Amino acid sequence: MTRVLLVDDQRLVRAGLRMLIESAPGLEVVGEAADGVAAVRAAAELGPDLILMDLRMPGMDGVEATRQLTAAHPSSKVLVLTTFDDDEHLFPALAAGACGYLVKDTEPADLLDAIGRTMDGQLLFSPALLRRLVDRAVTAPVRQNATAAIDLTAREREVLALVAEGWGNQEIADRLHLGVTTVKKHIATLMDKTGCDNRVRLAVYAVGLAQ
Repeated sequence: MTRVLLVDDQRLVRAGLRMLIESAPGLEVVGEAADGVAAVRAAAELGPDLILMDLRMPGMDGVEATRQLTAAHPSSKVLVLTTFDDDEHLFPALAAGACGYLVKDTEPADLLDAIGRTMDGQLLFSPALLRRLVDRAVTAPVRQNATAAIDLTAREREVLALVAEGWGNQEIADRLHLGVTTVKKHIATLMDKTGCDNRVRLAVYAVGLAQ
């Protein structure tokens, strides 16, 4: 059973999300929070597996809450669900440790699918956002030069590109005809070489967003 914490300052939104999530097998809403401070407190009390996080809230916003939550509860995954699809919100949320970023016009079935895929270790983005991230990966000469400078192997570059596109370990293994254990070793090596301390920051690095 995946235990979900809902964080949104609109009571009606939380009620709708609760109804949707609890209609799906294997998902349970264990708590709600209307702002970042309440989210941090609720996560400490409830230990959710996944936190569905809004960004624009009074007091502590979703980015700062995500930063604190991922530092204090690394086993809890944060999936952003917001109305904002611009770079000014996307990149800080990813840098703070969010495992994915969806906009609120996402179809209900797609949201439920995204929760499951996030729990499987994938990075989830709304389609338009993913296209923008991949476009940046292709047109980011500064970061490409940086990856050359740290001497990545051809295989490591392949793995890094698939991490940037949000694929999980099993999918990367299938695409590259590798074992999952081998993929995990490549990712660990990439984190060591790039100085990224988690998979999300590695993906951000891969698309040329890390500063």
